[in-house]
This record gives sequence, C-alpha cells and structure tokens, in this order.
Amino acid sequence: MQSPLFNHAEQQSQERYVVQNPQLLRVSLAGQDDILARKGAMVAYQGLVDFDGEYQSSNQRRTRSRTGEGLDLMRCSGQGTVYFANLAQYIHVVDVDQDGMTVDSAYVLALDSTLHTEVIAVDSQYGVSGTGKYQLNITGRGKVALMTSGQPLMMQVTPDKYVSADADAIVAWSSGLRVQMQAQTHNASVRRRRGDTGEGWELSFLGTGFALVQPSEVMPPQNAAIGQGIAAQYGVGGNGAHGQNQGNVWS
Repeated sequence: MQSPLFNHAEQQSQERYVVQNPQLLRVSLAGQDDILARKGAMVAYQGLVDFDGEYQSSNQRRTRSRTGEGLDLMRCSGQGTVYFANLAQYIHVVDVDQDGMTVDSAYVLALDSTLHTEVIAVDSQYGVSGTGKYQLNITGRGKVALMTSGQPLMMQVTPDKYVSADADAIVAWSSGLRVQMQAQTHNASVRRRRGDTGEGWELSFLGTGFALVQPSEVMPPQNAAIGQGIAAQYGVGGNGAHGQNQGNVWS
C-alpha cells in the first residue's frame, strides 16, 4: 500500500517528550518515572503500559469543588511509548525549574509525576470570583505539556515593561510575577463589559518572567447564545461559557 500518509510515521528520538506533530505528543516510558496525563488523552501506545486513575485526596476534592480548578489525571507507567492529544489542540513542552509556573489547569495535557501542583488564588482588586480567579501552580523540576487553541504568543515581562492579557486568552506565566486581576470597565457594575468593545477581565503581570497567550478566548463573543439565563450571558457557572466549553475550543 502506498499513500502520502506514510510521511506521518512515528518519529525516532531518545528524548522523553517529543512533539510528534504540532497536535500530537509522544512520551517514552522506561519503567522508572511515571507520567500524569489528562484523563482520556491517550490516542495510541506501544509496549507494556498501564493506565490508572490518579487518586485525589479529600483536600484536593474539596479545593476542586470550591474553586473549579484542578486536574483530572491518569497515571501512565511501564515501558513503551504513549501518544497523547486533546481536540487537536497545539502542544508545547515546557521545562519547569525552581521558578515554577502558573497555568490554567484546562491547558495541561501531561506532566512528570515528580512535579508538585497546588491551586492558588489570583488577586482581584474587586474581590469578585470569575475568570482567572484560581489557577494551578506547578513547582519542582520536570516537564509539562501544555495545549493552546492555535499557535501562541510568548511575551517577556521585565521590570520596565509589564504585560496585560485577556483573562480568557492567558495560558500560563512565571510564578514569580506579581499578578493583578482587574476589569476593563467604566461602568458601576464590574460584571458588565465596557461599552461595545467586548473586553472584560484582564490580568496584569509585573516583574521578570514570561506570559503565554493563545490566539483564542475561552469565552465566545458577548452575544453568543450559550446556555440560559444571566449566568450564561456573563459566562459564569455551569450554564455559562466555561461550563459549556471544557475543552477550550471554539469553532
């Protein structure tokens, strides 16, 4: 049999994490350190590999229930090669060092089991729980595979050049950065978006580090018919945009 499809054969590499193509991740297991991956993200594997649901402590379950932030993971162990993907999103491998990384858990595809994760609160000058209020802090040494809808933009943050990003487009940033959440609005109600611009919550970053932004917003356009009621209008709760779009992909 002949076909151009054979041009997409698996890559040969000694690296543990390999981006097979922009939307497919290849991870090698050597029977030592396990991989934690998003539940259901495996699309193929070779060798003797076991997949087990990752245990969540009662504290982790309470935190997930209270904040909506956390990881639904499976543990991959054994010897072989595993391929991961999620809704054909673009995949990027990041080395986490002592500085740590803060990320929205919805964008995590896989990570080394040696890394530590913790849910943290992002500062809000209004004290309103909304988009970006809680995020996942990843510390230790290891690799994390992130996903974005489209090719992302990596922005450098320096003491003399701070960066602001839409809270629905930001993917990850250096944990050492100072972060403030604010609403771009001139209305008395901070839940209402400013005029007809469609712009709402944003995160401002100060210090030294990076901010990773994707060319897509989790929330649909302001007048999109997603869910029902006031919660749907502002993208809040299970009836809102986030509740209807757990994969962060809008077509």
